[in-house]
Amino acid sequence: MSQRYQILIVDDEAELTTLLKEELQGAGTCEVDLAFDGVEAINLIQKTLYDVVLLDMKMPRVDGREVLRYIQENSPSSQVIILSQYADLKMAVETTKLGAYEVLGKPYDIDQVEQTIRRALERKKLVIDNSLLQTELSRKAGKAEIIGQSKVLTQVLESVRRVAESDSIALILGPSGTGKELIANLIHKSSPRKDRPFVPVNCSSIPDTLLESELFGHEKGAFTNAYSAKPGLVEVANGGTLFLDEVGDISPVIQPKLLRFLETGDFRRVGGTNELKADVRVISATNKNLQEEARAGRFREDLLYRLNVITIRVPPLKDHREDIPLLVEHFLKKKARSKEVKQISDKALEMLMMYDWPGNVRELEHVIEGAVILSPHPIIEPADLHIADSQAKPSPASLAIEEIERQHIEKVLRMFNGNRKKSAEALNISEKGLYLKIKEYAISLD
Repeated sequence: MSQRYQILIVDDEAELTTLLKEELQGAGTCEVDLAFDGVEAINLIQKTLYDVVLLDMKMPRVDGREVLRYIQENSPSSQVIILSQYADLKMAVETTKLGAYEVLGKPYDIDQVEQTIRRALERKKLVIDNSLLQTELSRKAGKAEIIGQSKVLTQVLESVRRVAESDSIALILGPSGTGKELIANLIHKSSPRKDRPFVPVNCSSIPDTLLESELFGHEKGAFTNAYSAKPGLVEVANGGTLFLDEVGDISPVIQPKLLRFLETGDFRRVGGTNELKADVRVISATNKNLQEEARAGRFREDLLYRLNVITIRVPPLKDHREDIPLLVEHFLKKKARSKEVKQISDKALEMLMMYDWPGNVRELEHVIEGAVILSPHPIIEPADLHIADSQAKPSPASLAIEEIERQHIEKVLRMFNGNRKKSAEALNISEKGLYLKIKEYAISLD
């Protein structure tokens, strides 16, 4: 089921307004609230994040212009459509300057109203996407893809498919560089919220003093240089998905506020007193052991349990080495500086397969990028691969021959995910010979 949009109709003509509500809700794509004067409208806007406001200009107590100004100051992402029987060019110019999306004259046609609402929603989506693009462009350059066909990665992707069908909070665990944000993005793209925003927040890169304002927004005058109200990322993500990356680094001061939001959907902007509500699915990720962090008093245990409704574990690259050739091919194409894509030699690929990749897929990408730039030849050789430690090239002088053989057999077995037939072929020995070596060295891949 797709997410419903929140619509507010503000008009003192009760009969006409109620009829319009019934028509709009009949389509099944939106929830509609009514306000019959400006004061009632402002009270509702203080509590709910509306996608679109249909606003009459001539009303008792507080007129439409004052409501429009309030929306622009306090809920600037809401798209305002003016409905007025006094609509003319002068009003259109004036209200547009105040931030209205469009002006429709009364009497109006319901099809015209619905079409205008659809355009307003699309404009809101474009504004949000542009805002996210500006803040995430450097970190999310290029098309995000999950590359691999290994059994362990296939199991992760199957879990992602099942999780995406629900609306539950999910926690993604895994070492740095394994692609946790790609997994979160895939959950969002496969979910009923796919047409609404996906908003990533790197909790470790934002200072504690700013994180609360970044998440929940702030009111005008809340602190120095807060010259106007600013919606937080929770509001930007309304109806969509909020991804809290490195959630284990959130300050203990902010943790209770995050817990309250997860439990109720309610929040307050910094410096504000009004309760707002957002419909957001939260996915979080961390490379920390949150249970150990909770035992050490650095992470609230109740917040851990709230985040950990569904857990997805992303494996380190060394646990699905058979995906390395596909990843290398992908990164060679991605990093190509010319039309001709460089190739990699068998020896260089073997070297990559033997390495344990403590930095995981991110490290592999950087190694390939460096090789593409620095190699003067069309084929990348082992000398072009700048790998951080010596795991890929163990020193025979420091190990007994038996230990070297044991390590080599173990790495080849892991390379082929325990498949003895393929491992024996790679080692150039019989399956029986491999079996005897496994038994001799007590090799276990568990």
